[in-house]
Amino acid sequence: MKKSQKGFTLIELLIVTAIIGVLSSVALPAYELYTQSARFTEAEIAAGLYQNAVVVAANAQRFSALTDINEGTLGVADFQPRTANTHGVHVHDGVIILTWRDDGTVLDGVTYTLTAQSFVPPINWTVGGTCIFRGFC
Repeated sequence: MKKSQKGFTLIELLIVTAIIGVLSSVALPAYELYTQSARFTEAEIAAGLYQNAVVVAANAQRFSALTDINEGTLGVADFQPRTANTHGVHVHDGVIILTWRDDGTVLDGVTYTLTAQSFVPPINWTVGGTCIFRGFC
């Protein structure tokens, strides 16, 4: 009587390898985008700090026009210098601007802006910049 062999055939192993390859080709780009989005959160947090400072200053009635909302004046923090990921945060005429440094990733040169719509509370903000088109904000 012939013994039955146990194990996988070559075809079964090739099919499993192909399935793993297809799953990897889909998962790795999605993971890359996820990690870049997580890194971009740093920009949103940094801009949010300035946004809060502007709101506090507006509540204290320190502004008489949108052009008064600038870094280093009337309670708005001074310019934040370059970090490991960004060129820093600037505030000019009610617009908070943050630019991602050129680091060889999909975030190269991405800008994130928050624009104040008024200087009277409650301040409404408009999000802008190239981050919208690239899907980060």
